[in-house]
Amino acid sequence: MKINVMKGNIQETTADTLIVNLFEGVTTPGGATGAVDKALGGAISEMIASGDLSGKSGEVGVVYPRGAIPARRVLVVGLGKSDGFDLEGVRKSAAAAARKARDLSARHVATVVHGAGVGGLPPAEAAQATVEGTLLGLYRFVEFKTEEQKGEIESLTVVEVDANRVAEVEVGARLAEMVVAGVSLARDLVNLPPNYATPTRMAETAQEIARAYGMGLTVGDRQWAAQHKMGAFLAVSKGAVEEPKFIILEHNGGRTDLDTIVLVGKGITFDSGGISIKPSERMEDMKSDMAGAAAVLSTMKVVGMLNLPLRVIGITPCTENMPDGTAYHPADIITASNGKTIEIISTDAEGRMILADALVYAGRYQPMAVIDLATLTGACVVALGANMAAGLFCTQDALRDKLMTSSQATFERLWPMPLWDDYKQKIKSKVADMKNSGGRNGGVASSAIFLKEFTDYPWAHLDIAGMALAEKDDAYILAGGTGYGVRLLVHFLRNWK
Repeated sequence: MKINVMKGNIQETTADTLIVNLFEGVTTPGGATGAVDKALGGAISEMIASGDLSGKSGEVGVVYPRGAIPARRVLVVGLGKSDGFDLEGVRKSAAAAARKARDLSARHVATVVHGAGVGGLPPAEAAQATVEGTLLGLYRFVEFKTEEQKGEIESLTVVEVDANRVAEVEVGARLAEMVVAGVSLARDLVNLPPNYATPTRMAETAQEIARAYGMGLTVGDRQWAAQHKMGAFLAVSKGAVEEPKFIILEHNGGRTDLDTIVLVGKGITFDSGGISIKPSERMEDMKSDMAGAAAVLSTMKVVGMLNLPLRVIGITPCTENMPDGTAYHPADIITASNGKTIEIISTDAEGRMILADALVYAGRYQPMAVIDLATLTGACVVALGANMAAGLFCTQDALRDKLMTSSQATFERLWPMPLWDDYKQKIKSKVADMKNSGGRNGGVASSAIFLKEFTDYPWAHLDIAGMALAEKDDAYILAGGTGYGVRLLVHFLRNWK
């Protein structure tokens, strides 16, 4: 979709569909909505008075101008109550209006910046949220659909009447385009079936990003991993016919004068559980076990688009976890690349195994911070709920606070969890340095304390198990892969200093 920003009065634009807004409880619309209402002879006011339009969040009223203005239709989207209105409200309202416009076969849409007027939100941030909500709300994954899909909106024009704010609106809109490109890539990768989203496909995606933005790229195979003594990563990949890929993308890789941030994403492209096989019910959801890797690759794409003045390294160890005759077994003892030994209690606790070697590898960059994202434990979903928040474990208060600030700004919510040394007792082994599973009780924390054994730098672990997939549409989060983590990480990196 083409995104335009223009100065002008929205009622004068030639788009076929206009989008304005209304706060709940407003009886006489003002601002752009008031201007459109006046041009339509009070049609919007009449709808409010009749009770057909209340301004409730997500509600969309339709008015047909009948030649009073150039547009064929006007959509009035509810913003909800003005008290506490925020950028998340902008995203949700923009998504509702955009989907209604598509349902009405709109092709060229013009919208105001929701919340930048009486809502009091900063114009650039409100514009970014308006465009993000619009584009993410219109996302569809149709690669394998054979029936014809309803036509897409071809252009979106963001109209700003105040000449002094047009430049800010432009900045916000362009940033939104880049962020959404990343989120959409992450959603696509998670939505792909596992016979397509193989480790090789993940590596090909990394190659495309590296070529497009001049990044350094390493794609390690089994031999490469063996040379780096990555016993934990190789153990998980033993049962997989699909070749594993240890993928490293480097933005400004040679710039040691820049602050270095390493992003690590769990890339289990399908998780059967291995020998400790999962129940067949809902096993199909395990195609999403590479959502952490998808988020990291997609964030690296946005990093390249923005050309951020940081040294950013993206590490995504990718493999299937399968119960082949060569697969690793419960009771095996595996040696990770830092020399620590791991007693295997469950081959279904595989994500922490591949992350162990990835976190060790991250240390060679002497990073100021390392953040890993992983669909690691069902225990985190039990603790926090599905599509509520990711669990945040962190070794440094300043890093935790930066992540929480980005979480609040993007509404990709995090919830701080304990990383107490007491949890080490859960993974204490009689025959090795540690076990790879501490059992069901406290599983979300014992998995994090396991990962901590492979870090010696400021580190944050995001357990995104409850966030990678959505079962149903909810505003701009649609059923399927959510792309969780991309907006969070981009905001974090842009605001690192």
